[in-house]
Amino acid sequence: MFKRTHTCGQLTAGHVGQTVTLNGWVNAYRGHGHGLVFVDLRDREGVTQVVFEQGGTPDAVVEAGGKLRNEDCVAVRGVVRQREKANPKIHTGAIEVVVESMEVLSKTARLPFVPSDETNLPDEETRLKFRYLDLRRPRMQEIMRTRHRVAKITRDYFDAHGFLEVETPMLCRSTPEGARDFLVPSRLQEGMWYALPQSPQLFKQILMIAGADRYLQIVKCFRDEDPRFDRQAEFTQIDLEMAFADRETVLKTMEGFAKTLWKDVLGVTLPDFPRMTYREAMDRFGIDRPDTRYGLELVDISDMAAQTEFGVFTGALEKPRGVVKAIRIPGAAEKLTRKVLDGYSAFVQQFGAGGVPFARFVNGAFEGGVAKFLGPIADTLVERLDLTDGDVVVFGADAYGVCTKALGELRQKVAKDLGMIPEGAWNFLWVYDFPMFEHDAETGRYYSLHHPFTAPTAAETERFLAADPADIDTVESIVSDGYDMICNGSEIGGGSIRIHRQEVQKKVFSLLGLTEEQAKTKFSFLLEALSYGAPPHGGIAFGLDRLVMHMTGTENIREVIAFPKTMTGQDLMCEAPNVVDEDQLKELHVRSTADTAVTAS
Repeated sequence: MFKRTHTCGQLTAGHVGQTVTLNGWVNAYRGHGHGLVFVDLRDREGVTQVVFEQGGTPDAVVEAGGKLRNEDCVAVRGVVRQREKANPKIHTGAIEVVVESMEVLSKTARLPFVPSDETNLPDEETRLKFRYLDLRRPRMQEIMRTRHRVAKITRDYFDAHGFLEVETPMLCRSTPEGARDFLVPSRLQEGMWYALPQSPQLFKQILMIAGADRYLQIVKCFRDEDPRFDRQAEFTQIDLEMAFADRETVLKTMEGFAKTLWKDVLGVTLPDFPRMTYREAMDRFGIDRPDTRYGLELVDISDMAAQTEFGVFTGALEKPRGVVKAIRIPGAAEKLTRKVLDGYSAFVQQFGAGGVPFARFVNGAFEGGVAKFLGPIADTLVERLDLTDGDVVVFGADAYGVCTKALGELRQKVAKDLGMIPEGAWNFLWVYDFPMFEHDAETGRYYSLHHPFTAPTAAETERFLAADPADIDTVESIVSDGYDMICNGSEIGGGSIRIHRQEVQKKVFSLLGLTEEQAKTKFSFLLEALSYGAPPHGGIAFGLDRLVMHMTGTENIREVIAFPKTMTGQDLMCEAPNVVDEDQLKELHVRSTADTAVTAS
């Protein structure tokens, strides 16, 4: 094979007259007859036009060039010359290579789709089945390049800040407190199982106790849960932990990391991140990962709603923690027809709300929807919502949790429907002071809002230790030292200051319904480690896949993973998962009970 001297994105006018060798795939070909063939040759770095022409190229090579087709893999040697008419769309557009010799490295079979044709791509299933062709697309090459850059900058930044990269086990014990584990049977320990890690949470805490001081890992994690557009069962975390650190130290370090990423990869200088408590986020946006690129904030009007005779409002206020909230949708009176608003009522029903009462503010008065009930509060409502002519007001009325959830989801839908999300905006913020626990009335259990290793804030620790589990209001009011980094309405990183006192960790396990014996069975090594001089510590985990999604402008996580799974957890290219031989199962001491089980060939 000809030895490559340059990539297909490297040549410029400064190389004119040089003999070069290029390797790559045929991106496009154009035969003009009379012994003249143009081929666009592509590799990862770009495209170069190569020319087969009588007089400059041997006749046999011209003939071979005329037989090339898309995605043939070739090596060409030739002389760089100036193009008569430059192509400004590509980096190499000022030059072309007149081919003197060529070696066809590999011919391609009939293509299921042409990687260079972005306007005529097949369905995703076909692309995933032929992923090696899909990854040849310049768009996918750029995404993979961005992912590489993110990983490299991550390591460089944290190395400069004193972090050690430490690998943690892929085969560990099952601690079924979060999502469903992926289990791996042990051949040597009959009847025993490993679990693939949902995160390295316990190991990174152990590393802090072990004196690692600052830890980093770019690590695969596994959660056996249904995939969605921004979630895969197999995903990658940037996992971090810091000893002898308080929340301020962690947030400052991690904010610096995000600023470095956006500057080095996208050329964007981010301002300091605003901070918002969990309660403020829920009150104003109805969600703990608010998108602050647009308005549509929730405004509490419970006080004035009580003055109306509208049964939906007054009935909601009679419920425990009942509220009435409103959202002003500016200038939407003509856009939001009755049909659209009825659709919004159906939309919020999936979040437990009964519907979306509304009214339009036109010519200084309310009309349509529930306007007739707003008379007693009209002037006050106009002032509180800062209404102007042509606005629409939508309302939520229910228990606090239902009302804020429904309106929080609705505001995001309205923003998308009305094109209110500005292009190119980057709105970051920190959300902190989350409740430590939520109580589920159906099960009668407490659940950790972050995870069971999150510490209460220093100011709350003694109150937490003294809390009576039967006092639900008190337990739910305890504030944790957790925090999330939010970018454009997406949680890209979440973490907390961890529990480093054994008595605090035991109390958490007790509140979660674990007996002392159960806690020892599941977390004995952690509880034991906490008794040997554990330092205060905290950290965070960033979703690397989600970071790359934001940076490359895609909403599909499968676009940023080289070999992803489908929504049903399949790898269509290598046909996984698959049936295995019965002898393999016997060796692992397991048996399949599936009705569809077949013998592997």
